[in-house]
Amino acid sequence: MGLFRRIETITPLLFIPFIIYVVIAVLAGGSHMDETPAIAGSLNSTLFSVPMVSGVSWRMSVGDSLLLLSLILLSVEIIKSTSSRSSAMINHMASMGVLLACIILFILFANFATATFFLLTVMALMDVMVGVIVSIVSARRDFGVGDGFASN
Repeated sequence: MGLFRRIETITPLLFIPFIIYVVIAVLAGGSHMDETPAIAGSLNSTLFSVPMVSGVSWRMSVGDSLLLLSLILLSVEIIKSTSSRSSAMINHMASMGVLLACIILFILFANFATATFFLLTVMALMDVMVGVIVSIVSARRDFGVGDGFASN
């Protein structure tokens, strides 16, 4: 139980939608001739639709649900970043690794050059930035660092 809890604490939660996207991208295959990534069809496929009172159907696609999952996990990750334990620092480094992987894949591979993956990359960036900022603020509070002004 202790090892699983430690792995859960140091693993960035945005790694989950990242891996899901990678699996979808690999299963989608190569790119089409018209310069749209092959993954576009997979991301745009409808998971479910709900008829609305207005007469239209609201549809949730695979890409939309992946972004929803990512937003939920980003919220949890921000809450996790308030911890000042040493595992939080490892989590920040691992989050930086996820961000770096996202940037490299976005730039180099056609199936990752989508709006869905771009937004996932932005969420990874937000995770890193918020984690670092929260860590700095909590460290300043722990050490009692003031504003730098001497009171005379």
